[in-house]
Amino acid sequence: MLHVDAYSELVAHSKELATLQSFSALLGWDQQTYMPKGGAAFRGEQLALLAKLTHAQATHPRLGEWLNALNGAFAEGTVEAANIRELTHGYDRATKLPSRLVEELARVTAIAHEAWVEARKANSFATFQPHLETILKLKREEAAIVRTAEHAHLYDALLDEYEPGASTADLKVLFPQLTAAVVPLVKAIGESSKQPDGTILTRDYPTDRQKWFAESAASAIGFDFNTGRLDVTAHPFCCTIGPGDCRITTRYNPAMFNEAFFGVLHETGHGLYEQNLPAEHFGTPCGMYCSLGVHESQSRFWENQVGRSRPFWQGMLPRMKQAFPGTLDDVNLDAFEFAINAVQPSLIRVEADEATYNLHIAVRFELELALITGDLTPADLPGAWNDKYRDYLGIVPTTDADGCLQDVHWSFGGIGYFPTYTLGNLLAAQLQQAMPNADDAIRIGDFSGPREWLKANIHSHGRRYRAQELCTRATGRALSPLPYVEYLKEKFGGLYGV
Repeated sequence: MLHVDAYSELVAHSKELATLQSFSALLGWDQQTYMPKGGAAFRGEQLALLAKLTHAQATHPRLGEWLNALNGAFAEGTVEAANIRELTHGYDRATKLPSRLVEELARVTAIAHEAWVEARKANSFATFQPHLETILKLKREEAAIVRTAEHAHLYDALLDEYEPGASTADLKVLFPQLTAAVVPLVKAIGESSKQPDGTILTRDYPTDRQKWFAESAASAIGFDFNTGRLDVTAHPFCCTIGPGDCRITTRYNPAMFNEAFFGVLHETGHGLYEQNLPAEHFGTPCGMYCSLGVHESQSRFWENQVGRSRPFWQGMLPRMKQAFPGTLDDVNLDAFEFAINAVQPSLIRVEADEATYNLHIAVRFELELALITGDLTPADLPGAWNDKYRDYLGIVPTTDADGCLQDVHWSFGGIGYFPTYTLGNLLAAQLQQAMPNADDAIRIGDFSGPREWLKANIHSHGRRYRAQELCTRATGRALSPLPYVEYLKEKFGGLYGV
């Protein structure tokens, strides 16, 4: 009976904590969508106060007492045991962090985000550099404080926040493996005599029609606009405020179809995960996403494995021609499929093709690792970024806006976040191999097969299993780069004849 009472109190406390965190999520969403520029400083104060209150709730002594009392009280594999395991993990991390540091990070990153937006617009790394220096100082302090005996590298302590169980050592093996497989494929593609007509995607695509078409595609896939919305922002993202309130964003370019449409498909994948988490477990780990790598697998699956597939466009291209009358009259399915799957080394990560995408992530992983260790200073970041783009992709940014200022992540302190994109790519391919083939249904606009399979095998479990175990349960084997490499070779080998 004592265990039942303690567990009930633990769950109630956890739900209160989640509600507090939802306020921060709402303020963060507002800051990136509708907040006037002049509100940045006060928004920093708001978020700092909320961070203080949230940290106090997350480190309350009673929480520790409940967790100690419940240690081993429930059978392994149950919802209760999973909640206790994950809440203990979060409590142990939170109690190590002083409130001062938590507040300062919230305040600094709120201001840094606005500085990043302005720096990117003005192509001025110098505007953002002092903010990055402060963030790195605070994140090194955080990593040193929360680091455990299991963290062989300081970076592991930051990676743990986004992908528990992943390690720097494993990533140092993984990225070279992928690079070794991808670089020759990209080279062969570049030398192929078969090349797509990329101008198909740079015709006149009015923003209002793009918005309508993207929303209709998101709805068809399964995003519920009764419990979600789509807005415009500088950097696309998905944000869940709470049950019944999931918000995704994109940015439109009237001279580039890919940017918004596939961005919306990507964020829709994130949104589907959030909308299909078990609402009855909201506020507890079993009502939360498993990890950011798993989250990314959902967005990449819908963006690429589905959204860039031939079956998808067999049904969607006629609708697109109706949405943009006259724009695609001379374009057939073969030409359009080839165009949206063009492989071309590019500067911008969010616009990168599937074959080169992980090279962008490799650059970021190596750079932020060097920034955290102090082997690279922020002042030297633009040059180091350009050197790595030359080495990995054979191209060099001409501006910092298209170089080291292109991503929002470092402005909000998201160091350790980038590797989850590659982990998500690998898992997306492995999930596709494991699920029943749904091509025939997708051709006629029925996406229920993969959606319901993912709901049953990924979404419904929340954080009941860690990412490694969830992958094994869903696919029958541990995460491996092989399915992803096989997928790339089969898809692009067919398109380019290599």
